[in-house]
Amino acid sequence: MKFAAIDVGSNAVRLLLAKVEEESVHPVYEKVALFRMPIRLGEDAFPHKRISEEKIQQLVKTMIGFKYLMDAFEPADYMACATSAMREASNNREIVDLIHKRSEIDLSIISGKREAEIIYTNHVERIAGNHGQGCHLYVDVGGGSTEIIVFDEYRIMESRSFDIGSIRIHEGLVTRRDWEDMKLWVKHVSSRYQPISAVGSGGNVNFLYSMSKTKDGEPFEYNKLKKLNSYIRSFTIEQRISELNIRPDRADLIVPAAKIYLSVMKWSGITDMFVPQMGLADGIIHVLYNKHKQTFV
Repeated sequence: MKFAAIDVGSNAVRLLLAKVEEESVHPVYEKVALFRMPIRLGEDAFPHKRISEEKIQQLVKTMIGFKYLMDAFEPADYMACATSAMREASNNREIVDLIHKRSEIDLSIISGKREAEIIYTNHVERIAGNHGQGCHLYVDVGGGSTEIIVFDEYRIMESRSFDIGSIRIHEGLVTRRDWEDMKLWVKHVSSRYQPISAVGSGGNVNFLYSMSKTKDGEPFEYNKLKKLNSYIRSFTIEQRISELNIRPDRADLIVPAAKIYLSVMKWSGITDMFVPQMGLADGIIHVLYNKHKQTFV
């Protein structure tokens, strides 16, 4: 079975085309293709509470292109979700209507809670479960928000969405009160559930993990992430692009993103973070597959 997922994020817009094979006990998910357009909607939405005409046109053209790609792929189903930037934009309904009119794509603006639920369908409990029994923290950092899920084996114990993201930090829009709110919550749930490890998702932690040369499947240690972050911070944004080969649309956000992961690990007392390199788009594929299975049971 083939499925398609569109993630309209605060820093980029992604289309994931995937196949799901049912040849084993657990279905096997295969990423066929991933397309990413760096349309930074959060640059408009967070400081101005409105998305500009220029970015709207970029987004609409991208969605039209995605529609052609999906038509060629012929998925059994698709889902398109928009997150933090679109949640905050006062003209979000106009944009959703325009996208539907021009591309025939139905775009849903989802809450932070729903975003966390979809991300969790990636079966992160299996990943964490391979590394000991107990509770774990799932931390997904985007441009506009951070979703944190506390889970114990197959159950979500608690979850919160915080308006702290890499773009918001870069734009100076995260207050001390915002940080304190997240800190108090993380400390509270950590004392209550005593998580033994973290699971990190998001484009920036995926890049940091690859850059650290940590062996696949091995945890990203707190001290290793801290040292790598300090190393990257010692370069200017221009040097990060030219000398460290970091994409221009990531070079200014990677340090703010690392700060969030490091902060959550420090507050929770966690020293290891697993990075399965999955996110919202992957979760959407799982949601679509589960919906398909229920339909034909």
